[in-house]
Amino acid sequence: MYYLVYGSLYLISLLPLGILYLISDFACFLLYRVFAYRIPVVRKNLEIAFPDLTAEERKAIEKKFYHNFTDNFIETLKLFSGGADFALKHFTADGSLMEEQFKKGHRCQFHLGHNFNWELANVMVPRISSYEMLMVYLPISNQVFNRVMLKLRAISGNHLLAAGNLKKELFPFRNTTYLLALIADQVPGDVTKAYWLNFFGRPTPFVWGPERGAVVGGLAVFFGHVFKTKRGHYQLEYELITENAAELPPGELTRKYAKYLEQAMRAHPDCWLWSHRRWKREWKPEYEKLWIGEDPVPGLEDSSV
Repeated sequence: MYYLVYGSLYLISLLPLGILYLISDFACFLLYRVFAYRIPVVRKNLEIAFPDLTAEERKAIEKKFYHNFTDNFIETLKLFSGGADFALKHFTADGSLMEEQFKKGHRCQFHLGHNFNWELANVMVPRISSYEMLMVYLPISNQVFNRVMLKLRAISGNHLLAAGNLKKELFPFRNTTYLLALIADQVPGDVTKAYWLNFFGRPTPFVWGPERGAVVGGLAVFFGHVFKTKRGHYQLEYELITENAAELPPGELTRKYAKYLEQAMRAHPDCWLWSHRRWKREWKPEYEKLWIGEDPVPGLEDSSV
C-alpha cells in the first residue's frame, strides 16, 4: 500500500505547478463550499482572535485561509518530485543570525508555529545553515501516510525526531552543535503539565517541553514565522531571543513565544492554521499554579488578596 500511495503522489507531483494550483482551487471549493470542512472551528477561532473586526473582515480572512490551506498541501505535494530545488525557488530566508550562533559554538532551538508553508521551511532552512538540523515531528496514526511523510521530509536531510520520545531520540546528538526545530504552538495533550497564560486575551495552555529543554541545555533560542509573499512564494522571518535560555526566569521563554506568535498571526492572519482547535482546552481554577501570565490569574482579578 505504501508504494501505491507514494507512487501515485509522486506522479501527481510531476504536473506543472499551474495545473496543481487549479487542483488546489478546486479542492478549496470542495472543502469550503461543499463539505464546509471545519468552518465552525475556523469561525470560532477567528472570533476569539479578532473580536474587534467586523464579520465581513473575518470572512475575508477565512476565505484566504482556505485558499492557503489547500495551496499548502499542493506545494508540499510538489516536493515529491521537485525536492530541494523547488523549495529554494519558492522560499526566501537569511541564515546570517543562525551562522553567528554556529560560529560561537552555540546549540540552538528554533520555535516555529503552524504558519504556511512550514514543510517548505523544513527543506529550506538546512540550505542556509551550517547546523546539524534536527526536526521534531508528530507521527501520523495511519502508518502508510506516516511513512510517506517521513520519506518526504527526509528530502531536507534533517534528522527527524518523534515528539513522543524526544529525550531518547535527542541523546545521540548530545555532543553535536545542532539546531532543534519544532512547532511550538501545539495543544498540550495533558493541560495539567503545561504553562497557562492569556493568548489573544483567552487563557490558553502551551506545552512546556520547548522551554524546559532549552533551559536544561542552556540553548540559544530563535523564534520564527513563515508568511506568503505571493502565491507559491514564502519568506521566513526570525529573531534571536536569547543566547542562553537558562538565564531567563521560569516561564519567560514561553511568555515571549506567545507574544511573538500572536504578533505574527496578527500580521499575517490568513497564513496560520485556523482549523487547528487551539482553544479547545478550558481554564480551570485548579490550574492556578501553572499560570505564568503577567496579568492576574483568571478568577482572581477582583480579589483583594
